[in-house]
Amino acid sequence: MAEIVALVDYGAGNLHSVENALRKVGATVKVTADPDVLRAADRIVLPGVGSFRACAEGLRAEQGVIEAMHERVFVGGAPFLGICVGMQLLAARGLEHGETPGLGWIDGTVRLIEPIDTSVKVPHMGWNDVAPLPHARRHEVVAEGEAYFLHSYHFKARYREDVLAMSDHGGGLVAAVGRDNVVGVQFHPEKSQAYGLDLLSKFLEWKP
Repeated sequence: MAEIVALVDYGAGNLHSVENALRKVGATVKVTADPDVLRAADRIVLPGVGSFRACAEGLRAEQGVIEAMHERVFVGGAPFLGICVGMQLLAARGLEHGETPGLGWIDGTVRLIEPIDTSVKVPHMGWNDVAPLPHARRHEVVAEGEAYFLHSYHFKARYREDVLAMSDHGGGLVAAVGRDNVVGVQFHPEKSQAYGLDLLSKFLEWKP
């Protein structure tokens, strides 16, 4: 039987584009906010577009979804991918529109991008390099390449070992985080053409 990828629908994701990209690389996708479907899924993808606060509140408003994701990922061992704000929600807290608690799966804070070079514009928008760190080889999902970014806030991880890849936009920005069977990317794979499809394909094959 084909594996089921649960794409979490909580009113705050670029669902259609992410679903199409996953299907393009061969995934069997269920778009869902049903805790029972999440508990039965083989893999989970959490997208996110908009502010940290709006996304966090939207996710918490879906009864039982966070608990089901936590159970499936940390008890059941299902591979998990967070995309854009879905990656940021892995943090302990976000500071966009005031302080808002995140999932706390990877310790860190989501803060406004403040470039060292003041001529650099925020938001960080467009194509940029993804540079994996040497210790990140165990996470085969994130490779070197170019991806499409669109964000004004960035993930400041507490522990460097949780950072899988960096990018540069007037200073270093975290491009990907991960720990065990959890990985998150700041960029949009669904908008990153061949590089993004390759990443999603690697996620489908990943056996952490």
